[in-house]
Amino acid sequence: MIKKSARLLRRQATALLGGLALMAALPVGRADAAEGQLRIAKQFGVVYLLLNVAEDQKLIEKHGKQAGLDIKVEYLQLSGGSAVNDALLSGSVDIGSAGIGPLFTLWDRTRGRQNVRGVASLGNFPYYLVSNRPDVKSIADLTDKDRIALPAVGVSVQSRILQWASAKLWGDKDFARLDRNSVAVPHPEAAAAIIKGGTEITAHFGVPPFQEQELAENPSARVILSSYDVQGGPASSTVLYATEKFYQTSPKTYQAFVDALDEAARFIAANPEQAADIYLKANNSRVDRALLLKVIKNPEVSFKVEPQNTLGLGQFMHRVGALKNEPKSLSDYFFVNPRVAAGS
Repeated sequence: MIKKSARLLRRQATALLGGLALMAALPVGRADAAEGQLRIAKQFGVVYLLLNVAEDQKLIEKHGKQAGLDIKVEYLQLSGGSAVNDALLSGSVDIGSAGIGPLFTLWDRTRGRQNVRGVASLGNFPYYLVSNRPDVKSIADLTDKDRIALPAVGVSVQSRILQWASAKLWGDKDFARLDRNSVAVPHPEAAAAIIKGGTEITAHFGVPPFQEQELAENPSARVILSSYDVQGGPASSTVLYATEKFYQTSPKTYQAFVDALDEAARFIAANPEQAADIYLKANNSRVDRALLLKVIKNPEVSFKVEPQNTLGLGQFMHRVGALKNEPKSLSDYFFVNPRVAAGS
């Protein structure tokens, strides 16, 4: 069943990529951009805790009222950068949330058209590539029999970081070597496969808390790669982004959103226990609360809107031909805002 599902999801991801390339070539944009409307795409995992807290505490609405604006906020649950990018370009959402890899892809393909750029970071989190095969110690030990679950093949930040790690190990010409081993599977389902074992999924490049669940619940599971090792230290792997039209036509809504995220980050730092409860409720999650708190309090994790250490991935993607345009500074692919200006 897992095998059939994984193949279907891989075909769907390929179709979405084709649709993304076609849509990016057309002058697609929002005709109804207006102050007071905010539709946000979110995905799975603790990396989206800023959005969970902002929603629970109605922080976007709060900052909108302070600016004299009533903001109607809607959230759309998606899985994978391809689906988020598709929704953003079609005008179904105003703010996309995905890895820095999908942002670079969309920034590159929409230059001169929708001009998609980053809005804010969701924080710094180490992403782990976990394998449940005891004889696999690193990506060099993966074989053609292994299947690596990740949100979107060749597009998600996990896929891009895996490509970067492959390039460091085998050279730039083989950067996509492990793409053929990868399958698009949502994090909850991938984690279940790693924990249970006995399926074609033998590795999962995930996000907290799913990766921690795998390590805690399957004695054979181990970390064979950390995103921080590839990126050279703590990095903002998951970000929020929007079209230039939304940035320009809804400045009060935009600023209320960024200010709300910043308040959410401070709330989490001051109230980790309450933040954990908000996550469990918002996601109807059965993850162990103690494990979740361990993730939130992990010294390698920091919740903040200022992006950190993102440029390197974009420059790698340009070097191997995944981007036509080379990002040279944060201002190339992030909108101007005081809360993110000092980022990297």
